[in-house]
Amino acid sequence: MIRRLLWLGVGIGVGVVVVRLVTRQARKFTPAGLAGTAQESIGHAAGSVRSFMDDVRDGMADREEQLFAAFSDGVSIEPVDLPWAHGVGSKFYQFKQQQEGEQQR
Repeated sequence: MIRRLLWLGVGIGVGVVVVRLVTRQARKFTPAGLAGTAQESIGHAAGSVRSFMDDVRDGMADREEQLFAAFSDGVSIEPVDLPWAHGVGSKFYQFKQQQEGEQQR
């Protein structure tokens, strides 16, 4: 008798678990469940695109700083060394300042 009650309890417990799992899966296929899944997917995709664009902007800013530093120092970005290009950036900056000063007069 006790064995039968034990197996009855186990059967009821397994039945409850199975019904809850099936109900949870069935909710995913309702219109509200599908809309929620689609909304989550779109949210994750938008977050990924936003993260990618932030990374691109950071990379662009870093590269711009490198180019500006190389230009102002007169250092070539390419591995080729051009002796005549050393200091071109600072010379250009001085020339630009002179031109702006003359325009203001």
